[in-house]
Amino acid sequence: MNTQLQLFAMNLPIGSLEAYIQRVNQIPLLSAEEEYRFAEHVHEHGDVEAARSLVLAHLRYVVSVARGYLGYGLPLSDLIQEGNVGLMKAVKRFNPKMGVRLVSFAVHWIKSEIHEFVIQNWRVVKIATTKAQRKLFFNLRHMKKRLGWSSNDEVDEIATQLGVKREEVWEMERRLNAMDESYDSTAVGDDDKSYQAAPADYLHDYRANPAYIHEQEDTGVDQHERLHSALACLDERSQDILQQRWLSEDKAITLHSLAEKYGVSAERVRQLEKNAMKKLRQHMIN
Repeated sequence: MNTQLQLFAMNLPIGSLEAYIQRVNQIPLLSAEEEYRFAEHVHEHGDVEAARSLVLAHLRYVVSVARGYLGYGLPLSDLIQEGNVGLMKAVKRFNPKMGVRLVSFAVHWIKSEIHEFVIQNWRVVKIATTKAQRKLFFNLRHMKKRLGWSSNDEVDEIATQLGVKREEVWEMERRLNAMDESYDSTAVGDDDKSYQAAPADYLHDYRANPAYIHEQEDTGVDQHERLHSALACLDERSQDILQQRWLSEDKAITLHSLAEKYGVSAERVRQLEKNAMKKLRQHMIN
């Protein structure tokens, strides 16, 4: 790392976003020759100091890209931080022999990290999961010609340009216009008794209900006792067939292996198994 870059690295401010942005804009850019030399050292030797020089010289580009995502209501500092992660990944993977400048290569990685951060944090519920949904999320608002819901012609045009189905455009439109709903009840007036119904009012988790837990335990015990009582009504051969085929942890037991054991055909074993299962069901119902 050259002396000038070392001084900037030692004096990058902490805690003030404005001071940080001002400082990184003062870091001198690298010439094509310097960039190639540093990138070569990183690519061939894993030179950490050379990688740091490349990162420092490109921090201003991360700030520039991050500013383009302010419309999603997320802190610029967080966007810059995620973009810096993408820049470091790009520096690690950059091959100077590709014949392009690092900034052209790094912009994909910078945007990729910022995109993931925006999608994860824009709403409580993740709004885009598939490739088509991600594409629509970052392009739909820019492509719409007016506020509000899109017309059929606009939907067709957007779907054609982005290479997605028109149903996916409508779905993303709906998601973008929806709002997160609080799980808890929220007051809607000055009166403490006035509130808006929320999922917490009508969605109940019965798993923590003692009565439900006791009922499930009793049901399990009852079914277990019924099963053993039903098995006791079968002959020994039928009991063994069901035990080996359905109640044993050894899943390698086959009809043919049981047929050899009892000296009958596999079809006869299948019939015995079927009849035994029928008797079991009848006994447990009664």
